[in-house]
Amino acid sequence: DVMARSGATMVEVGTTNKTHLRDYEDAIGPDTALLLKVHTSNYQVVGFTEEVPLETLVALGNQRGIPVMEDLGSGCLVDFSAYGLIREPTVQEAIERGAGLVTFSGDKLLGGPQAGIILGRADLVDAIRKNQIARALRIDKLTLVALEETLKLYRDRETASQSIPTLRMISQPYTSIRKKANRLFRLVKGLKTDRYRMELVDGFSKVGGGALPLQELPSRLLSLIPKRFSPQEMEKRLRSHFPPIIGRLEKERVLLDLRTIQEEEMKIVAQALRDLAFENTGEREG
Repeated sequence: DVMARSGATMVEVGTTNKTHLRDYEDAIGPDTALLLKVHTSNYQVVGFTEEVPLETLVALGNQRGIPVMEDLGSGCLVDFSAYGLIREPTVQEAIERGAGLVTFSGDKLLGGPQAGIILGRADLVDAIRKNQIARALRIDKLTLVALEETLKLYRDRETASQSIPTLRMISQPYTSIRKKANRLFRLVKGLKTDRYRMELVDGFSKVGGGALPLQELPSRLLSLIPKRFSPQEMEKRLRSHFPPIIGRLEKERVLLDLRTIQEEEMKIVAQALRDLAFENTGEREG
């Protein structure tokens, strides 16, 4: 829809699971202005698959005088395989392999504010900047400052992994999460209520945000098993709490993933669980 409204004509090449260089070669015509490669950041095609490497596509573009653009989607700036995760192509690699333009998100894996980022060859970026619609779509100054401060943290990978919440949660080891889960459980273990039962269980986190769709991260979860109302009602009440507590529904339980609960939020979560136990009853924790 976006392409259609822009006036551009998008020509699909290859099939869902297999695309060859000849598919691009056969699709190039006299009006072809760009070769586009889109990374499957929010889904994965598995099995009998094949795709054209970026550097091969760049070589074709150079031969035909057509720039190549890669849309990376989630915008990864660090090699997540260092944390034991599935490897994602990085923005730096796309530039090094010759992409004329690279597009990606400022949030998601990058961990900054919601924004769309376009970088690449100066002449191509300048042409985009001069497009009249760019003025209507550009980010505001507050978002720009937030993005700048986030990018500054990437000067040192260790600083980024500890200071950017998204990276900190993704890279947090299971042993650290388990200790945090035990601390939270100690905060609420004396809570006596007939409304729900609590227990700590092992489980998995999903990266989410349109990134690493097949990646499961081992985690420790606080499982809430309702007795007096449905799991859906429990989830709704926690979400309506101030501040909201966001859990996930799974097998008639509400799960709170300790990977996503920060140290400074532990007492807030504990208080929400107390409020859930005694709201509208007139009772108090004994």
